[in-house]
Amino acid sequence: MDTKEIIKNVRQIEIRTRGLVNQLFSGEYHSVFKGRGMEFSEVREYEFGDDVRTIDWNVSARFNRPFVKVFEEERELTVMLLVDMSGSQEYGTGRKLKRDIAAEMCAVLAFSALKNNDKVGMIIFTDRIELFIPPKKGRTHTLRLIRELIAFTPQGRATNIRGALEYANHVMKKRSIMFLVSDFMDRGFDQALKISGRKHDLIAVHLHDPKESGLPDVGLMKLADAETGQERWIDTSLAGVREAYRRSWLARKQERDRLFLTSNVDSIGIDVHGSYVQPLVAFFRMRERRH
Repeated sequence: MDTKEIIKNVRQIEIRTRGLVNQLFSGEYHSVFKGRGMEFSEVREYEFGDDVRTIDWNVSARFNRPFVKVFEEERELTVMLLVDMSGSQEYGTGRKLKRDIAAEMCAVLAFSALKNNDKVGMIIFTDRIELFIPPKKGRTHTLRLIRELIAFTPQGRATNIRGALEYANHVMKKRSIMFLVSDFMDRGFDQALKISGRKHDLIAVHLHDPKESGLPDVGLMKLADAETGQERWIDTSLAGVREAYRRSWLARKQERDRLFLTSNVDSIGIDVHGSYVQPLVAFFRMRERRH
């Protein structure tokens, strides 16, 4: 895409996603993601019913009447978007590719953070760390994140989720909200996921295309791995081949779901043929009920 087209796409995504944030997500985001705690704001005179544990004895002694400390929620949060841009993200059998859906959904999350005056940053990864944008506030910064998601050309093709999580843990010293956006076509990241889940509020966003769950009966078909380039011919007219593929896909799904559960990591499943809005709304409501 040339610069003009990129700017046009960024603007379209901004209009679409800001509308969603204003209509659906701003209240849910604020209530689900709480601040880090309470911070001192001011003192005022004691009123009947106030908690005696909040009395400021030094101020009370100075004025010879009781004063209490007033606290406010320390609201500011940091949101990190960990976005997989490996070769498999360029797959999609519907109107949009996985990476297109990832860009729009990340825009919704970034504008939700912006509306709540939170910082937001991003890590784009493949089998390496492709780009790190430190967390900041502001509309200009948010638009930069969206522009990178639309126009970024990665160097790598494979996926290294463990490396991305380890890098995020290294650069993010304080607890933050992390959205890991990927199709999770990778292995060996179990321990890194568990560590990140303890250190941060980690949410796994799983992008999947429904066509990936089974093979059509179309005879000989050449399959190509988007990340390794490896090609293989298979005969999809054989029921046994289709069933073996389906079972393999189901086993990977069950393994992934079990990993999220045992790592205490919430997950959001996004079907790239459908809307990402309903799964996001369902996630926010689930978290609100839990809190």
